[in-house]
Amino acid sequence: MKKTTHSTQVAVIGGGPGGYTAAFMAADLGLQVTLIDLEPNPGGVCLYRGCIPSKALLHVAKVLTESREATQWGIEFGEPKIDLNQMRSWKESVVGKMTQGLGELCKHRNVQFIQGRASFLDSTTLKIEQNDRAISVSYDHAVLATGSRPATIPNLSLDSPRVLDSTGALELREVPKNMLVIGGGYIGLELGTVYSALGCEVSVVEMTSGLLPGVDRDLVGILTRQLKTHFHAIMLNTKVVQLREEANGIQVRLEGENLQDSEHVFEQVLIAVGRKANTNGVGLENTKVQINQSGFVHVDAQRRTTDSRIYAIGDVAGQPMLAHKAAYEARIAAEAIAGHKVAFEPRAIPAVVFTDPEIAWCGLTETQAKAENRSVEVCRFPWGASGRAMTLSRVDGVTKLIIDPETEQVLGVGIVGSGAGELIAEGVLAIEMAAVASDLQWSIHPHPTLSETVMEAAEVFFGQSVHIYRPKKA
Repeated sequence: MKKTTHSTQVAVIGGGPGGYTAAFMAADLGLQVTLIDLEPNPGGVCLYRGCIPSKALLHVAKVLTESREATQWGIEFGEPKIDLNQMRSWKESVVGKMTQGLGELCKHRNVQFIQGRASFLDSTTLKIEQNDRAISVSYDHAVLATGSRPATIPNLSLDSPRVLDSTGALELREVPKNMLVIGGGYIGLELGTVYSALGCEVSVVEMTSGLLPGVDRDLVGILTRQLKTHFHAIMLNTKVVQLREEANGIQVRLEGENLQDSEHVFEQVLIAVGRKANTNGVGLENTKVQINQSGFVHVDAQRRTTDSRIYAIGDVAGQPMLAHKAAYEARIAAEAIAGHKVAFEPRAIPAVVFTDPEIAWCGLTETQAKAENRSVEVCRFPWGASGRAMTLSRVDGVTKLIIDPETEQVLGVGIVGSGAGELIAEGVLAIEMAAVASDLQWSIHPHPTLSETVMEAAEVFFGQSVHIYRPKKA
């Protein structure tokens, strides 16, 4: 095997949204940068096997669902003809265009991109393994951005093409007659939505008492009612205790409340129980980097690890494991390496579940406020009073604000409804700018739009909402 050496000011390990953002930002700040990833172009799990392909398929699901619902508007389409090969080709073309574009941006910014597997030899040196050679890279600073992988359930391991993780499900090799989704989190529900729209009979099993554990129950309740009309079954307080392959599928044994049958056979099973940080196999044991009890790399406010030369961002640096959080951390790390005074102190990190309807939230949640015994006022505006929601036949929504009753400052925003993920950005800005309820109330929102629901939720706080009668309590 050939061996070569290379030196750089900043080495970034991992080419996902965190990694390529760190590399590009550092280059823009005048630093010499090397970006290393296993794929031929930057993009990471998000672009290759996560955010982008899943949202492409969710768009397909939305079109299919709306075509079937159009009968209530006086429009009737024939039964859709689904070409999986074309669908996969379109999804992959989206991924290809985006990752190739990032490859071009590497060249424009003079970021050296190396395809290979990187690991730390010590606190100043990396080893990059390729097919026919190994590259030794010395660096002044390194940014660890290796992301995460689908979590597994040890006692449910079964080596079968019928048992999928999120990566396998996104390949869309076929649409089975029926599928069991293990896990009622956002990954399972989003992929379940896709397969259901394509004609699969989807059942979901969740070991807790509700879908999307940790998310405010009033928002989840609206989504759950909608999912019950599309999914075959939603089994709560239930767990899978055994998977066994048979000739016609996977036999699943369940334990839980109100089960009519404890054993079922599914053509495919999707295990979607979260993700695990990629901290193994990268040579961290050869550095001073420490891993905390939750399995994440310990970092400070500048995303610097316990090894002063090494920074960590994204999924390996802790919750929430979201691409936009990784990109924000990347900017902080790059600025810190360049010697600027910065710190990771966001007031609000938005989260979005891209189901139908979508759920989005940021800042303080109602659930968190109750757990902390914080005095807040929750102001809700139902979409049934929104003219725009009426025209879309999407009155199954709510916009709510979590407000400090003394200062009237907006502490949190929660939205469930069509396009909630697009609307939440206003909530993020309001919280980051320490806006008060009157700031939202007196900001003119275009009519008729769903964005008006944010304004009207603020009006509810003052008992002055035009479209619902809800006087403020004395």
